[in-house]
Amino acid sequence: MRKIGLISGSIMIIITFGLNIFGLMRLIPLYITTPLLFLSLLVTLSILNNRNRFKGFK
Repeated sequence: MRKIGLISGSIMIIITFGLNIFGLMRLIPLYITTPLLFLSLLVTLSILNNRNRFKGFK
């Protein structure tokens, strides 16, 4: 599951980075492309950061 998430996250980062470049060329509005890039980075980093954590003794 983690490898699939990492691969799909990397693909989404590349796609949204390309869209952000189009936004910088004023072909697509930046207020659409920038949040998409941020969300794809956030999701990918949260997948990478998800690990088994010690939650204490119960």
